[in-house]
Amino acid sequence: MHLSLTEAETLVLGIFEDNGVLPSAAVSVARALVQSEAAGQSGHGFRRVPAYIKQVRTGKVDGAATPQLTRPRPAVLSIDAAHGFAYPALDLAVTELPAVAREQGIAFAAIGRSHHAGVMALTVERFAEQGLIAMMFANVPAAMAPWGGKSPLFGTNPIAFAVPVADADALVIDLALSKVARGKVMEANQKGKAIPDDWAFDIDGNPTTDAAAALKGTMAPSGGAKGAALALMVEVLSAGLAGANFSYEASSLFEENGPPPELGHTIIAIDPDAANGGGTSMRMASLAEEMAKQDGVRLPGRRGRGLRADALANGIEIEDDVLKAIDALR
Repeated sequence: MHLSLTEAETLVLGIFEDNGVLPSAAVSVARALVQSEAAGQSGHGFRRVPAYIKQVRTGKVDGAATPQLTRPRPAVLSIDAAHGFAYPALDLAVTELPAVAREQGIAFAAIGRSHHAGVMALTVERFAEQGLIAMMFANVPAAMAPWGGKSPLFGTNPIAFAVPVADADALVIDLALSKVARGKVMEANQKGKAIPDDWAFDIDGNPTTDAAAALKGTMAPSGGAKGAALALMVEVLSAGLAGANFSYEASSLFEENGPPPELGHTIIAIDPDAANGGGTSMRMASLAEEMAKQDGVRLPGRRGRGLRADALANGIEIEDDVLKAIDALR
């Protein structure tokens, strides 16, 4: 089915409200999922709706939760997602953290007792649009072994970064520390498709093209030992600082049974004017220009932004099997 972005948001919003999700939270979730789909990240888009709703129904996610914010130190915000969806807590951080960053020069938000952080580019980009540099770290349920091991201990633990560019779109980096995001394996499993043999390992530690076997095994870290080490770093910067569950302690984001995952996310926002008195965005424009001079170079973040602009103008498609699964949730 072909829908405009507004129609898609209305569809998803209605499903969440029909299942008892607080209207304000439902708006945050619907907007995030639709924007993820529009950015070409289908593993974080419509295909998440059934799992989210089933978790609301079992109480694994509190659809009525409202995130709570405190400011324990001048440059630090602490946000309790209260076992609700991550998106209302992330929206709260985007609303409150910029003023703290401009006041202090740098600001930090720790979000605990949270859920799936989704496409983090969509969060850090919003800080860049306000003239700030932003970094974000998040842990997810265990899917990757420490280097040399065979049992999941770390999550694929995404990191994201955004910096404003004068008179142009921000440069935005968003990547999982596995070879690919686990959502891509989930999507392949839902579609019954094979995956490349360097994406994941089965439970015996062997490379596999079977998406179902990959979901039972472990994801391959990006860059081998380096990716596994960075995953550990993100565990500390997200779950460790937010007082959240480590990845091996967190329950699945795909299954409806079990306790809340209680994941952690952190955001660091920097006012570049505090460091050099201004001019950072102009310097970034010069750097981006030099990058773009080389044939084959694509500036990070521009593809997703372009896809979203196209979706805004021309709408998006919902695959029949996904639409059927969503309609069954009414």
